[in-house]
Amino acid sequence: MNGNRSLRGRAAIVGIGESTFYKRGTSPDSEFALCLKAVIAAADDAQIDVRDIDGLVSFGNDKNEPPKIAAALGIKDLKVSAMQATISGGGSSGHIGLAAAAVATGMADNVIAYRAITQPPAARFGSGAYGGGGSPSSEASGYGLGGISAAHGFLTPPQKYALRAQRLLEVVGVDPSTFEAVARTAYHHASTNARAVMHGRTLSSEQYQDSRWISEPFHLYDCCAESDGAAAVLITHSAQAEAMRHDPVYILAAAGGGPFRSAAQENVPDYVTGGFKTLAPRLFDQAGLTPADIDVLQVYDNFTAGVVMAIIEHGFCTPETAAEVLTFENLTAPGGALPLNTSGGNFAEAYVQSMQMHVEAVRQLRGTAVNQVPDAKTCLCAGGPMTSVSTSVIYGRKDVL
Repeated sequence: MNGNRSLRGRAAIVGIGESTFYKRGTSPDSEFALCLKAVIAAADDAQIDVRDIDGLVSFGNDKNEPPKIAAALGIKDLKVSAMQATISGGGSSGHIGLAAAAVATGMADNVIAYRAITQPPAARFGSGAYGGGGSPSSEASGYGLGGISAAHGFLTPPQKYALRAQRLLEVVGVDPSTFEAVARTAYHHASTNARAVMHGRTLSSEQYQDSRWISEPFHLYDCCAESDGAAAVLITHSAQAEAMRHDPVYILAAAGGGPFRSAAQENVPDYVTGGFKTLAPRLFDQAGLTPADIDVLQVYDNFTAGVVMAIIEHGFCTPETAAEVLTFENLTAPGGALPLNTSGGNFAEAYVQSMQMHVEAVRQLRGTAVNQVPDAKTCLCAGGPMTSVSTSVIYGRKDVL
């Protein structure tokens, strides 16, 4: 990687913020109000006047557009207003890259990366072939479930992605025990996290296996639940980051991937993929790291199969070794060798399309997480398994620069 073009160490997260997380449809606040609360909290955490924020970025058709947020908060000069143009969670790490690039190149100084989501009035699932109020019906989109798809029975995302999951088991040869390990890990971590929607609830192997089918091979606990909530991080340039309240968490690399004809839905040439095969080598090259150097994983968990695909495609195991590596014992903090989704992820902390997982990444590297990984120095966040564009980012402490 050309050092002059690399993001490595040129931007850092210096503030984190969240709203309260609620079960779907139960928030007393509107989606916009939740969003504002998370943005304000991130600015307060960094001890920066929210009016001095000069960039706002999100992803996935977020309806809380930056100019609206800027107007509501009295932001004096919105220099960067951007959105990672991918459907759903595919861009849930890409917007971090946009924010980092903006501050690294001098386009802005203090950029908030955020996401807010509620079920009503911005319903996403549960409205049949054409989705909810926030769901597009285009066949070319990551969650496009209208027209031709509906005619063949694809009415919900679990039905759509169950086909890829079945291929992962039958053709690639991954053991289904890996799905269970991913699901149980999320609930285990959320059980100790007071912020989590599923706080206090664990998931046993028996509960997982006895749960009802949603769309084979997906059981109930292979699928994420909807939530109401918002989360945000404040990103600034490295020169300013050193003087901030908290130790900076640096962006070591950010990468996106939309491989050949990846938006072709069921006609995509590489059907059984999480979408990370082309981006992962670029990601690690930019970071100057290998998979063995990563201490913590935060992987977008829409469905367990996508998490397994993402872990394999980032090089943490192979299809042949997945059953040995992706076990409940190995994925749980603090003792596991590959701690995953340590706050509970989308499955069990809250489905904020993994924005809250970036907040958890920062907590891990600050050493303040509930399920703290001992001496965690690096964290990889991956967004979007099985969407037409996927994105990933690697974070690191100053001592790995």
